[in-house]
Amino acid sequence: MRARVPSLAVLRLPDIVVSDDGPALFRPITIRGLEIRNRVWVPPLCQYSVTARDGVPTDWHLVHLGSMAAGGAGLVIAEATAISPEGRISDHDTGLWNDEQAVAWARVTAFLRSQGAASGIQLAHAGRKASVWPEPMRRPGSQPIEAGGWRTLAPSAVAFDGLREPDALDEAGILAVIDDFRAAARRAVRAGFDLVEVHAAHGYLLHQFLSPLSNLRTDRWGGDLEGRSRLLLEVVRAVRAEIGERMPLLVRFSATDWAPGGWDEEQTALVASRAAESGADFFDISTGGLLRDVRIPVGPAYQAAHAEFVGDRAGVAVSAVGRITTPVQAEAIVASGAADAVMFGKAMMRDPHFAMRAAEALGAGTSMWPPQYLRARPEVNDGEW
Repeated sequence: MRARVPSLAVLRLPDIVVSDDGPALFRPITIRGLEIRNRVWVPPLCQYSVTARDGVPTDWHLVHLGSMAAGGAGLVIAEATAISPEGRISDHDTGLWNDEQAVAWARVTAFLRSQGAASGIQLAHAGRKASVWPEPMRRPGSQPIEAGGWRTLAPSAVAFDGLREPDALDEAGILAVIDDFRAAARRAVRAGFDLVEVHAAHGYLLHQFLSPLSNLRTDRWGGDLEGRSRLLLEVVRAVRAEIGERMPLLVRFSATDWAPGGWDEEQTALVASRAAESGADFFDISTGGLLRDVRIPVGPAYQAAHAEFVGDRAGVAVSAVGRITTPVQAEAIVASGAADAVMFGKAMMRDPHFAMRAAEALGAGTSMWPPQYLRARPEVNDGEW
């Protein structure tokens, strides 16, 4: 079991102490057969940029993800990538339901590897939150069928607020979802990804099955925690069987729905423990997404305590995410043992070279600068960025 870690009160301290081994944020971490050079990781960041609507990643994805790898990130996880056409959030999302998509992804993974970063892909099904307008169009509600939308699927015929009512999956449909995750995992291996993440967070399909607020089923896929977690665990087993024993498998959870009677961190920890027994290695802990109108106490590192709770209670490795924007915050989280890595989303989009900047700020002295950029290092320029 994971040892009890200190309180996250450490995050309120103005200073940190770097050990003789250097900053914890820049120590390598090994998961199964994969060594990742540091704990500065990039979470899946939806780009809504497949304008051809065919799920094939484009030059934008190569540059977007590649810039963060060149900027020093240890792990770069590609955006929520649909296991089937109906699993997309929007029709501008990436996919991995056919071989053309896998071939396009291979170009991305090759570049990430050339920059020293590990590559991951988040396999996802949006469930009742699918078929929305892509973010650049910014229109409310579901995309109409006549405008390219589609009927959505869910554990129960309960709509997400503002979207169309989904169709409840039958037994055959649920088994097809498992098969789609399995096939997508197989293609992820062929595409050269170093790890796979299963998306069970943010109100998408697997989260919809987990939460009693969206899963009203009375068959073996609903009811108690065992029933509601069955689909996730079956997906984890199917993905593990496809990717083999050396490739790491992550699961992303929302640790709480932020609503009474909903999914919470106690249930998250229990299911994380069972997922670990089923073949998962690492847990990416976020929150929310199941319901639209909930009060979330957003603030600096506001979700890190949930990662600490799940890691401690389940005895598993976890990452923290959410309003973590400075090297000092991140170092405090990892050095304290509250999390094993930190996901930087918006901070990385604002500055794809955030990892290099953090290494300089913490005195890591790493060698992850691309040779093309070495003349720009601060010590070559009197310490100026």
